[in-house]
Amino acid sequence: MNIKGKSKKSSAVSFLEDLTGGPLSLGRLVAAIRLGEEETQSEFSKRLGVSKAHLCDVEKDRRIVSPIRASQWAKKLGYDPEQFIELALQGELRKCGLSYKVTIKPMGKAS
Repeated sequence: MNIKGKSKKSSAVSFLEDLTGGPLSLGRLVAAIRLGEEETQSEFSKRLGVSKAHLCDVEKDRRIVSPIRASQWAKKLGYDPEQFIELALQGELRKCGLSYKVTIKPMGKAS
């Protein structure tokens, strides 16, 4: 935390925001992963078990993803579900026009 009590962005998040042209969202993260793995939307959508149109809508932030689906996608792609779930919840809040920052941690972990 910095002096004003707001958390600093990690360099990885800042890099992804610069790369994707805006604040990090689940859609932008998924697009960055897909592009990094040099896969087409058709190939990637098959890995995730969704249509190409659905993936395109998610990547363009026209469609939000539920926390459970975000967790499933993270596991299919070999990532820790925490960030995917956090971004899914953040997307739901953003869609509702609520200005809150979501931070999660698995139950049972010490603070």
